[in-house]
Parts: sequence; structure tokens; C-alpha cells
Amino acid sequence: MSNYDVLIIGGGPGGYNAAIRAGQLGLKVACIEGRETLGGTCLNVGCMPSKALLHASELYEAATSGELNNLGIEVTPTLNLAQMMKQKDESVTALTKGIEFLFRKNKVEWIKGWGRLHGPGKVTVTLADGSVRELQAKDIVIATGSEPTPLPGVTIDNQRILDSTGALALPKVPKHLVVIGAGVIGLELGSVWRRLGSEVTVVEYLDRICPGLDDETAKTLQRTLSKQGMRFKLATKVSAAQATAKGVILDLQPAAGGAVEQLQADYVLVAIGRRPYTAGLGLETVGLATDKRGMLENQQHKSGVPGIWTIGDVTSGPMLAHKAEDEAIACIERIAGHAAEVNYEAIPGVIYTKPEVATVGKTEEQLKAEGRAYKVGKFPFTANSRAKINHEAEGFVKVLADERTDQILGVHIIGPSAGELIGEYCVALEFSASAEDIALICHPHPTRSEALRQAAMSVHGWAMQA
Repeated sequence: MSNYDVLIIGGGPGGYNAAIRAGQLGLKVACIEGRETLGGTCLNVGCMPSKALLHASELYEAATSGELNNLGIEVTPTLNLAQMMKQKDESVTALTKGIEFLFRKNKVEWIKGWGRLHGPGKVTVTLADGSVRELQAKDIVIATGSEPTPLPGVTIDNQRILDSTGALALPKVPKHLVVIGAGVIGLELGSVWRRLGSEVTVVEYLDRICPGLDDETAKTLQRTLSKQGMRFKLATKVSAAQATAKGVILDLQPAAGGAVEQLQADYVLVAIGRRPYTAGLGLETVGLATDKRGMLENQQHKSGVPGIWTIGDVTSGPMLAHKAEDEAIACIERIAGHAAEVNYEAIPGVIYTKPEVATVGKTEEQLKAEGRAYKVGKFPFTANSRAKINHEAEGFVKVLADERTDQILGVHIIGPSAGELIGEYCVALEFSASAEDIALICHPHPTRSEALRQAAMSVHGWAMQA
């Protein structure tokens, strides 16, 4: 039986970052991952390949919509979907190989197999050849991530009815793609295929898109996506889906109940969320059980069973790669006897549509529910010189600050490069900055970042450029 200081089950953003940090701290560590490549869902079939297609499809639409012609760049584009998929796959391979290099650099052992708890301090790994390896460690980190949530009445076959993995590898552009679920994954992948030529219809059970997102921001995003050609059927449930050789027939009805109508599509993407992945993990061998949502307990990353830790999508909190990374670092620091903390109030979220949406901190709806008095500062990108001259002036920056102390409580951006811009306000929240702090900081001109300053100025009524 092989002995380690730390065993990590799962090689996604939580697992591989935990392994690297453990190696840096001098711990004997192994990461157990059964995929052929490291990186988990995020690098292999999630965050990274979707961004490759989002980027490529944005350039294609710029060429086909007349946007480049307006800039004086005249082109006649032809879509080569096979090449677009090839460059996506090459980028993903380069990233996963990069993690292997980092493992070697930091003395992390990658055990390629499927891990299972086998009693306190023990893990068995089923290797590719069917043999079983027994391991033991003082501390075991569960970082097994998540999987797409299934929808009753709809069987995913990744032929006509797809999950996110299938939607990243379609061999042709659908004539009509129906997306079930108006969350981040559905809107991003729907945007990819709409830009490449699909008619896209989004069916959502709730009466709004992106639950949890600031209401004003969500409504602005829906209006923008609708103008781009995406259709929405809100407050609608899918009760059945029948796949045929040529497409899918969906049964729809109002969420509140009512007559059934049918909708036909070439392909259907089921994107109603993700659920923790714990199947076959052997939780019962150590006395662990999931809650009703399928999640494992997390008290400062401890599972409730001594020596077993939980991080990432398998436990509470937003299912985001960067949240898993933060938890990975804090978890390993604690295992090594150091002080560590994750500030869950300062974890950003991004939707990589066009325009992008990025948020951090509280929404107006949350502050109202808490009864907390706050002030609002807003600044539109139509008044930002860089955004305007780049013809990307849709959206705004909104800053929410405590009415009494001026402490920044939440920030919501919809507009160009929102995912990059939000980082400044993540720092602001981490350091408990006030809106005045940002308003008094010099920002470079002409940049989109000036909108961040102007919105902070607006909290006190002195935005100067709008």
C-alpha cells in the first residue's frame, strides 16, 4: 500500500490546483484522475473549449454581419466548421499538457484511474487495465466536480438531444437549435450556434433568464440577445422529447399548467444546470452522505469526517472553476497547518455572451431582502469613449454601495470585456473599499475601465462624462 500526505480525488480546477499547492508546500501528494487528460470538465469539455468557440464565432459574425465592412475591411468569409473544431481541440490539448508539466515541476504524482474511498484514510484506484491499487493518506481531498443535471422526460443521447459536451462537438450547424435552460451554459452555447447560422430558441421554466443575476442586468441581457435573433419562451416547461433520425419533437406547456404545444428542432441542448458528481465514490465506507441537493458538507472545507475534505462543485457555493481554485488553495493551506480563508462575498461570476456580463457581491434584490440601505451609481458604455469608438457601446456598469459607510456591496457590468473589468471590483470588495476610493483613482484614457470609475462617481452624483 502506497503512503501519501495528501490524496486528491479529481483532476479538475479544484483537484489540480490543490495538488500543485500541496507539492509547493513539500507534501507528498497524488492526484487521482481517470480521464486521459487532466483539467476536468472545465478544460476538457467546459470553460475552455466553449471560449474557443465563442471567440471564433464572434469573429465569424463580425465578418458576415457587415461589421468588418463598416470598418473598411472587406471580406467574403466561408465557415470551415471542421477547422474551427480542430483549433478548439488543439488549444484544449495544449492546456491539459500544461497541467501535466506543472505536476512534474511540483512533484505531484498523477495516478490515472478512478478513485474510491475504502475506509478512513484509504483509497482504492481502479486503473485502466482493470487492476486495483491501494493507497492511504492522512488527508484525502474530494474534488470530483459535477455533471449535467438530467431533465425528466428528456433522454440525452448526444446524437440529437445533447448535453454541453455534445453541443461543443456538433458536426454541422443546426438549422434550429432548442436550448432548454436560460442559464450561463445555455446562453453561451446558444450564442455560438446562433452566430454560426442557427435559429436558436431558449426554453426556460422560470419567467426570467439567469436566476440569481441582478434583475436589471438580466433584463438588459435578454433584450440584447433577442435583438441579435435569439428567441425566448419563458415560464415554459418541457414535458417530453422524442428524437428521430432527423430531429427532435418537444412537448411544451406553461410552467403553471395548461395546453401542450409541440416544437420541432434539429438538435436540443439540455442545459438546466449541474449536480455534484459522487457516484461510486464509496462515501458510505467512511460514514459520509450527501444532502438533498447531492452536495457534501463543507465547514471550512472539512467534510465532517476527520481527514476528509471537500472542495469545488461537489460542495456548497457557486459551481465555478475559480471558486474551486480558491477553495483548493485554502484547503491545502489548512492541511499544512497554515491560516487560510475564502471570501465568498468576493467571488465573481461571468457570462461570456456578447456583450459579456460580470458580477461580484450583492444584487439589488438581495440588499432589499436584507433591509440594507444602499446607493446606486450607474454609467452607460454609450458614454465611454473607447467603447463608443469600437462600436461596442451596449450596456452599463452599476455600483451598489452602503448608504451610510459608502462601502461597495456589489457591482454588475454588462458590456465589452466585462469579465476582465470585474477584477478591479473584486479587489475593491476584498479590501472593503468605498465607492469614493474608486472614484478618486486615476484610470487610463481612453479605456473601457473608465466606466468603472465613472459609475463609482455616480454613486455620489458626480459622474462627469454622462
